[in-house]
Amino acid sequence: MKFTDLGLSAEILRSIAEQGYETPTPIQAQAIPLVMQGRDLMAAAQTGTGKTAGFTLPILQLLSTRSAGLSLKRFKPRSLILVPTRELAVQVQEAVRTYGRHLRIKSTPIYGGVGMGSQLSALKNGVDIIVATPGRLLDHIEQRSVDLSGIEILVLDEADRMLDMGFIRDIRKILALLPKKKQSLLFSATFSDEIRGLVAGLLNDPVSVEVARRNAPAEAVSQSVYHVDRDRKRDLLIQLIDDHGWHQVLVFTRTKHGADALSDRLAKAGIRSAALHGNKSQSQRQRALDDFKRLKLNVLVATDIAARGLDIDELPHVVNYELPNVPEDYVHRIGRTGRAGSSGQAVSLVCIDEHKLLRDIERMLKKDIEKKVVAGFEPDPRIKPEPIQKPRTHTAVKQTSRAKTSHPAPAARGKSRPSARQQSWR
Repeated sequence: MKFTDLGLSAEILRSIAEQGYETPTPIQAQAIPLVMQGRDLMAAAQTGTGKTAGFTLPILQLLSTRSAGLSLKRFKPRSLILVPTRELAVQVQEAVRTYGRHLRIKSTPIYGGVGMGSQLSALKNGVDIIVATPGRLLDHIEQRSVDLSGIEILVLDEADRMLDMGFIRDIRKILALLPKKKQSLLFSATFSDEIRGLVAGLLNDPVSVEVARRNAPAEAVSQSVYHVDRDRKRDLLIQLIDDHGWHQVLVFTRTKHGADALSDRLAKAGIRSAALHGNKSQSQRQRALDDFKRLKLNVLVATDIAARGLDIDELPHVVNYELPNVPEDYVHRIGRTGRAGSSGQAVSLVCIDEHKLLRDIERMLKKDIEKKVVAGFEPDPRIKPEPIQKPRTHTAVKQTSRAKTSHPAPAARGKSRPSARQQSWR
């Protein structure tokens, strides 16, 4: 099957061809025709399967061929795409812009961590598609700068991640403001009972599509574990990078402080690196990601905020410098490589403190991961395990961007919002 077989317009096919694509991925081949038929959809797809184009392409097709939005609805958004993080909002918006460049479709990303000025301006001028994180969208709703009464198509992308981050209440508030008659699309790596409860009254006779086994890493990713003492991980990582000539490596740590410390240590060893986590400003995070994609950096050291949503073409290496506390996060981390048919390598540096975490991951995967030891880095059997300090999941973040807008918030905004709300700024 080719993209030309899916009934997409000449303008959209032109944009696809300009990106060098001819053949849709399995999720695209299944989802695009169903969405274009107007069906509600529940799609189980891991990251790296091409799911973003699986919903952006048919949405662009539907909106561009419907004339209803060109008059009274022109200044009301017609499609809402909800995503868990601002990084994913930027990437989905980029996909909308890329594939819709030859159409008269306007879109804008709405996310926290930046001033509201440009977002307010875009909404005032009128957009067809909004790509938003729940928290910042609620800011606009409460300031009455956005009207969701004209939404025709709703997308909940990475729904499981949004629930994990505590957005359930925010999502319910947003859903209550949408028209009852609309097309709804839900994309998730897993479908928990909580997700099924969320969509029970949302989806109308949905079609289910599944292209990946639950909690299954991409088949193209080779996985290995290096046993090493906790205090020698940095030296082993540097040696692996040098010995194997790794030129682009995404490294995961548990904490922001750990990401900064490791990035600094790599830089001192002559390895170009940067840290990516929630304490960085949006401009710092975007610059680090752009430099990493352009190979100006060899290593990007990230916390789990980067575990989902980062779209890096043909990323060859992912390293778990520290194993995640939640086994499912391991899959999402290593899913940054081996995407859309390319091969990749996932390496985990495991000390004695993490043996239980490793067993939990292997139990979830239902297989053992290959174990390796590098000469000179053999673990010392005299070292005893220490408790792993769990990172804080809810951090109070100073929301400075509201001070930048000329639109004052209502008096009720003086009350602090629940910690789940703060997640949109992380």
